[in-house]
Amino acid sequence: MKTLTYGKAICYSGYRKNQTPIRQIYPNYSNILEDLKILEKDFDYIRMYDANEHTKMTLQTIKEHNINLKVLIGMDLLGEASNPNCSWGGKYTVEQVAHNIEYNQNQMLKIIVLAEEYEDIILGVSAGNEAVPEWNANLVSPGRVLYFVKELKKHVNVPVTYCDNNYYWKNQLTEVAKYVDFISIHIYPVWLGANVYDGIQMSIRELNEIKSLYPDKQIIITETGWPTNSNGGQIPKNHANESNQLLFNSEIDKYTENNGIICFFFEAFDEHWKGSDALDEPEKHWGYYYDDRTPKRIKS
Repeated sequence: MKTLTYGKAICYSGYRKNQTPIRQIYPNYSNILEDLKILEKDFDYIRMYDANEHTKMTLQTIKEHNINLKVLIGMDLLGEASNPNCSWGGKYTVEQVAHNIEYNQNQMLKIIVLAEEYEDIILGVSAGNEAVPEWNANLVSPGRVLYFVKELKKHVNVPVTYCDNNYYWKNQLTEVAKYVDFISIHIYPVWLGANVYDGIQMSIRELNEIKSLYPDKQIIITETGWPTNSNGGQIPKNHANESNQLLFNSEIDKYTENNGIICFFFEAFDEHWKGSDALDEPEKHWGYYYDDRTPKRIKS
């Protein structure tokens, strides 16, 4: 079984103001180079979420400039069935489902190509991200995730995983867990209404639950963090600020480092394209840096 060496890690998506994957307006080469030079000062690993243009250019930039970062890349999966439980989408025609299945297959093939071309840079590959949860507009069954895991393992020489919330690793993903090289969990107590002090303890408890459930597997955290702004919807306004981000991320970083657990903090930079158009939409405000690349309190 392939395992990973401990290192400092962060999720990276370099979309700046007026850039968005939705309209395929990607960060350019100089944008990416600037970002990577910032991140290599403090991190060993970055995580990216698809096999498309932004990821390919990032890998190219790392290689051409000999930047000291390794990358966990993953498949971007589209819904393979309609999901009536999703309130913001997830309704597909037969033709759309067929298109999405083809897209997902192509994502897998692209991941295989990248894992071969940049094998010395690739930390590992993921067969998707939060594709199983019932709230997802892009719903994919655990059986299909397992298929992608098995196919990737046949064709790549790097470790293979799948990334999702700890709840699903305790339930729908137990069969997938048998085949991945390491288990990748997401922990977000702030979305559950926890204050920062309870959130720290909740995160440690959830991590140890998965470690107890899978004692023979390497467990890493591929997403956790704390936002610095909120519109007061699911996350109370007084919970989302730079002081709480600093406290939460610092305590989780200390715990995972002391226990040799890789933890990808979400995320490197604020991203304006995410969530609603509201400026205080919390989806936009998880970065260690603002979207103009000035540091928040956690980096000052």
